[in-house]
Amino acid sequence: MRIRLILNGKKADRSDVRDAVRAVRAEGHPVEVRVTWEHGDAQRLVAEAARDGIERVIAGGGDGSVNEIANGLMAVEAVRRPVMGILPLGTANDFATACRVPGDALAALRLAATGEPGPVDLGRCNDAFFANIACGGFGAAVTAETPVELKNFLGGGAYTIMGLVKAVNFRPYACSITTPAGVMQGSVIVGAICNGRQAGGGQLLAPEAYIDDGLLDLVFLRPFPVNAAPLVAAEIASRNEHGDYVVRMRVPWVEVAAPDAIPLNLDGEPTSGTRFRFSADPNCVRMVLPPACPCLRGG
Repeated sequence: MRIRLILNGKKADRSDVRDAVRAVRAEGHPVEVRVTWEHGDAQRLVAEAARDGIERVIAGGGDGSVNEIANGLMAVEAVRRPVMGILPLGTANDFATACRVPGDALAALRLAATGEPGPVDLGRCNDAFFANIACGGFGAAVTAETPVELKNFLGGGAYTIMGLVKAVNFRPYACSITTPAGVMQGSVIVGAICNGRQAGGGQLLAPEAYIDDGLLDLVFLRPFPVNAAPLVAAEIASRNEHGDYVVRMRVPWVEVAAPDAIPLNLDGEPTSGTRFRFSADPNCVRMVLPPACPCLRGG
């Protein structure tokens, strides 16, 4: 089996990655390595891998790298689409962490190279795809504006600090939210459309989401007064569908329309817009994950 590791160029000098590649090769698995230089390289390298008949590609990087590889795979016709593995090397690695992909480079690469793949869903946002979570509003602004230096120094905790810095200046976003259950009008501070379970460096947004159920888990936070903060915290921690300020739903699709642009973050890729259609694309990618992955229904 031909395996190609598509490695984020910022991680190419890590000694543990080089050691892991050497070790897996010595075990009889011919891992080829390609390194990205700039945005867009990962998708181009996936297309090259498919043309070369590569059977398995491994995303070596963080959530953004997983996102780029997933989008690259979806640009390949299904019959030629390689299997996807993950070597988590980012700051937060939210998708890989929730799926319990090993944090050790050798263990993760060995799993990606030898593990049994299974079909998983991706989320779709208009014409783009996301493996983990699309976050809109205040949360997207926090993630997009967190300095790289702060992320590298503090790891996932950087998102919490940036959130506290910005919280005093947040503003709600007026929008309409349409699902198979009907239309909701009003404003939200933050909204998360979840294929996976966590974002922002370990924040569990959808603790019961599965990546193989054909559904998206929605979490919306409505505007709240300061004195309601304890209630908001309790509602976030609970798993009830509807609270006074936190709304949770599980749906195959959702449409969001707003009079003004809403910032949106797809697995670390920032964008913005006034109209979005989100949907689950069932069983579209075959992915190598641990046998006991809690994000799979049989895990």
